[in-house]
Amino acid sequence: MALPAEKARYTFADCLTWEENERIEIIDGEAVLMAPPSRLHQEISVAITSQLYNFLEGKRCKVYPAPFAVRLFEKDGEAPEDVDTMVEPDISVVCDGDKLDKHGCKGAPDLVVEILSPSTQRHDRLVKLSLYQRAGVREYWIVNPEDQTVQVMLHDGASLRLHEVYSRGDVAKVNVLEGCFIELSKVFAE
Repeated sequence: MALPAEKARYTFADCLTWEENERIEIIDGEAVLMAPPSRLHQEISVAITSQLYNFLEGKRCKVYPAPFAVRLFEKDGEAPEDVDTMVEPDISVVCDGDKLDKHGCKGAPDLVVEILSPSTQRHDRLVKLSLYQRAGVREYWIVNPEDQTVQVMLHDGASLRLHEVYSRGDVAKVNVLEGCFIELSKVFAE
């Protein structure tokens, strides 16, 4: 897929002009094209999102599945042309309503979940991990459909560190949401 317009540096202002079905993130001004997710990826996303949604119903935190624009480093007063990083995590949980606007989330979500696929594995494990760490995401899950595991990383004030690894038969604790657990047997149903 070709980019809607060839440029040396992209911003969130460019994203706002693209078609809604375009799957493009921008990282430090560089456009990163994303392949459509697989059926299994989507089933896993729905299973996690639905459990989070049910837990959060009536609470202040909200869950958002992709596509959902997260401008990790946007500051108050910045115009879309000033924002050069926008990612679309597979699942985001935001507890601070002031971070939400009509475009998505401005700043770090409390929880980010990325579901690996062969084309995104390096990107999710290295590039996005670094971005989420710098932005101060409190909890980051990397879900691996192949080996049916979930790596949970928590921010310790300086970096995201591996906290726990769960497998298919486990019940995974969501550390940033008091009393929230995800039944992985429902996530990895196949």
